[in-house]
Amino acid sequence: MILLDTHVLVWMVADEDRLSRHAKSAIQRARLSDGLGIADVTIWELALLIARGALRTHSTIENTVRNFVTRSGVIVKPITAEVAVLATQFPEDYPKDPIDRLIGATARAEGLALITRDERIRSSPLLRTIW
Repeated sequence: MILLDTHVLVWMVADEDRLSRHAKSAIQRARLSDGLGIADVTIWELALLIARGALRTHSTIENTVRNFVTRSGVIVKPITAEVAVLATQFPEDYPKDPIDRLIGATARAEGLALITRDERIRSSPLLRTIW
């Protein structure tokens, strides 16, 4: 299984051309084996993007979020005590955004590679990343 950053989930469902070839390949392989996951906070971030108009939809926020999760076939990984603690332990050069920290911590706690385009996340030696 691999974990998807929020923008990767959005692009995978709505604009696949924005994904790198390596990311597309990793997603295809994961679909055929252990599957794809997202941190549960990704659902909230997706809803926020829709509510703020950064992601346009022709349906309700709830239906759109549900559609993204269903169409992508992802497994939602919960925030656990371990994830919460790990999110507080990234070094200073890791992004300060709590969402980025929770997504990264979920990848660490679950032992999963994270697909992300975010260079600051990808530069962390604490995570295995794909782009």
